[in-house]
Amino acid sequence: MKIPIRRYWQLLATYLKPQRTRVILLMAALLTGIAFQLINPQILARFIDAIVANTEGQTLLTLALLYIGAAIIGQVLTVVSVYLASAVGWTATNELRADLAEHCLGLDMAFHKSRTSGELIERVDGDVNALSRFFSQFIIVILGNGLLLIGVVVALFFAHPIAGLAGLGFAVAALTVMLSLRNLAVPYFKEYRQQSAEFYGFANEQLAGREDIKANGARAFFMRRLYEINQHWMLAWHKARLAATTLWASTDATFALGSIIALGVGAYLFFQDAVTIGIVFLIYNYFTQLSRPISQIREQIELLQAADASILRIRELFDTTSDLDQTGSTPIPVGALAVTFNHVNFYYDTHEDGSPEWILRDINFKLKAGETLGLLGRTGSGKSTMARLLLRLYDVQQGDIHINGVPIQHASLESLRQRVGLVTQDVQIFQASVRDNITFFNRSVPDSRLLEAFNLLGLDNWLRKLPDGLDTQLGSNAASLSAGEAQLLAFTRVFLKDASLIVLDEASSRLDPMTEHLLDDAVTRLLHERTGIIIAHRLATVQRVDNIMILDQGRIVEFGRREALLEQVDSHFSKMLRTATSDVLL
Repeated sequence: MKIPIRRYWQLLATYLKPQRTRVILLMAALLTGIAFQLINPQILARFIDAIVANTEGQTLLTLALLYIGAAIIGQVLTVVSVYLASAVGWTATNELRADLAEHCLGLDMAFHKSRTSGELIERVDGDVNALSRFFSQFIIVILGNGLLLIGVVVALFFAHPIAGLAGLGFAVAALTVMLSLRNLAVPYFKEYRQQSAEFYGFANEQLAGREDIKANGARAFFMRRLYEINQHWMLAWHKARLAATTLWASTDATFALGSIIALGVGAYLFFQDAVTIGIVFLIYNYFTQLSRPISQIREQIELLQAADASILRIRELFDTTSDLDQTGSTPIPVGALAVTFNHVNFYYDTHEDGSPEWILRDINFKLKAGETLGLLGRTGSGKSTMARLLLRLYDVQQGDIHINGVPIQHASLESLRQRVGLVTQDVQIFQASVRDNITFFNRSVPDSRLLEAFNLLGLDNWLRKLPDGLDTQLGSNAASLSAGEAQLLAFTRVFLKDASLIVLDEASSRLDPMTEHLLDDAVTRLLHERTGIIIAHRLATVQRVDNIMILDQGRIVEFGRREALLEQVDSHFSKMLRTATSDVLL
């Protein structure tokens, strides 16, 4: 398996270019360190020969101080190199991680429905982490150690031509072995990354549903499935490591052969009176040093095998495009919006024969600006789908939707989602303060604006009851809030962004009467001078609306003014009211 080298260069150029100064400093530190690695054995060889020749103590002291100074400078350069490499790697991977996260947020809901959040976390975090050393060290270490390799071979030729030829042959043989095994582990590491993603996806789903698992006695199923996934994950890891170990073992065997060659060449030249004992040490030391750059290059190739798999998966994610056409640029105006559905048909999936499994069928209606629509129907009739289409979480396959006369595909997506506000019965609460939860971590919104929103919605008394007001810390997934309190925050979010079209998707279906009364006042204020669509199954919820629409199996079975439908004894809406149990319509 081979990946075009330009993919490596694209990643490196994109994420290392902004750090060019730091990269240059890193390269300078590495190259200077290489120079000291070549100088130190020369000093030590002269020190040995000076001892053998009974040279005066001053010369020995000078050589010893030179060696110690060079060793200290070399260690300092090593520390600097490690620090700079770490900084470069983390900065580059954080930028890549941010770009991947932003790309995923821009993909349509069909993409997110087909993948678990755990899998995406592994893609955005796990695969990127595997590239950390690739960014910080790959090119620089390969280049630096390549220069060190050349420098050592040249130094061996200066020591003696036979030693130089032996060193050159050893280096070529070792590099040939490693390069021949370069792609051995790539497919296994890719499988390992995929198994890792499946594990995190499964764990995320199951832990999120821990209450249902416990309540239904499904712990045994969870543990059995976890065991199966772990078995596949472990097997993939062993295969990847075994393939990588083949490269490691081959290199170590080559190093052992190199030591034998060094000792043999040194002994032969010494007994031929061709070199001094110091040069013998120099030859052996340089052969030992040859193993260092070769080992480093081997590690980088092994790293590249793991990086190959991650680069492939990251590239696949970047190459995934949204099915939504996001080229629209027409802004949505401020103020109440008119909504028109023109013979809209929509489906999520297809049947086994490839035919569409229609969720909405020929939906055709107009809602004037400033009016409210009560949307009723059984579960699965298509009510929530209409809400998703208004936010362009999906695009219709047939027909079209207009907002204030503008085809929704022509509207700016950012403007559309700013002007359309959605509140559902399942509110996402972040593990953060009340302030961050209602502003989505936008610290530029002043507290006075937040307090004004709570006051205008009639929720200021509720806010005052919180222990730390806006600074009250909330648990993730609304762990520290009731369903009603989570809805209060959702209403405030929509109010703050000053949406022009409000969609309430069964927002009060799980609330107690007292909290619902509080939300009822908030809804009245929220819908003031705005267009509203209320998806509901309670009578009280639709008493405020101007129009009623009833869906059944994706079709409109009734649409009209609420008062007119109430006066028609045989209308679906009148029959629903007469047959409703308590306050429940459906």
